[in-house]
Amino acid sequence: MANSQIKLTKDKFAPAIIDSSLGEAIDKPSLNAWQDAWLRVRKNKAAIVSMVVIVLVILLAFTGPLFSGKEAKTQTLPHNNLPSRIPVLENISWLPFDGMRTLNNGTQVDIYEQKGIEEYYWFGTDGLGRDLFTRVCEGTQISLYIAFLAALLDMLIGVTYGAVSGYFGGRLDNYMQRFTEILSSIPNLVIVILMILVFKPGIVSITLALALTGWVSMARVVRAQTMKMKEQEFVLASRTLGASNAKIIFKHLLPNMVGVILINTMFSIPNAIFFEAFLSFIGLGLQDPLASLGTLIDDGFKTLRLYPHIVIYPAIFISLIMICFNMIADGLRDALDPKMRD
Repeated sequence: MANSQIKLTKDKFAPAIIDSSLGEAIDKPSLNAWQDAWLRVRKNKAAIVSMVVIVLVILLAFTGPLFSGKEAKTQTLPHNNLPSRIPVLENISWLPFDGMRTLNNGTQVDIYEQKGIEEYYWFGTDGLGRDLFTRVCEGTQISLYIAFLAALLDMLIGVTYGAVSGYFGGRLDNYMQRFTEILSSIPNLVIVILMILVFKPGIVSITLALALTGWVSMARVVRAQTMKMKEQEFVLASRTLGASNAKIIFKHLLPNMVGVILINTMFSIPNAIFFEAFLSFIGLGLQDPLASLGTLIDDGFKTLRLYPHIVIYPAIFISLIMICFNMIADGLRDALDPKMRD
């Protein structure tokens, strides 16, 4: 009954007043491709945590020797094979940082007290009494240096080679691809041995061995992307306006492949670290007094049952680096791939 008494006036049927100028208004700020990609990377918790861990590892690698106050090459034979001992943490019984060692009969002995040593070795010492913490930090520096240098060479050679091959095509592309097939068919270990025969075992020979064959996969990816993009409208427009081939490749094609190039470079870094560690482990890597994570693992593996701490710490560092770089590469691939957008 109450509803029937409501009066409907003409103004209730008047059309709504709509401001047409607000129809195309943008409420959110515009984002470029990299800002949009960063927003998607931030949603990947594993990639963000991996970035933080990598930054901490790099900072520790370069600042750790300053805090320890010890030299990586200094040998103190009376302090050989000491277990880990860290101030404050040594008072926590369930942490392995108290300088105790379990003997074969099951008894625990304080090695520092037994030898009358008052110094602290955070990661313990090796068979020659060298501070393992400082050696792990400097070994991380060398491993990262080799990995980043090899990845940079892979990127420079592979991107240029693949872009030229894919852009010009035809007989030149055929010859260039046959060369890459021949090069990729040669085992990396053979190339490393040849490099060691020509050069002395060291950073140069390992880096050259990694760079000689590591760029092949990058070249193939860039070639495929170039062949897909070179017939698109923006390339045809540039060619019509008189742009040279070099300008089209390096100013128009390669900037559109930055995401693919960055992802492949990030994946190549852990591969280079693992390959360098493998070479050092089999005795084809760095020689004393230089030490990478691979040589430290090789030294610790020889006395694994007696002194496991010598191999545990460099193994933890190399595992963290490889896992984190792979997680970052996965996060970048998901963020830069248009098919993965929300």
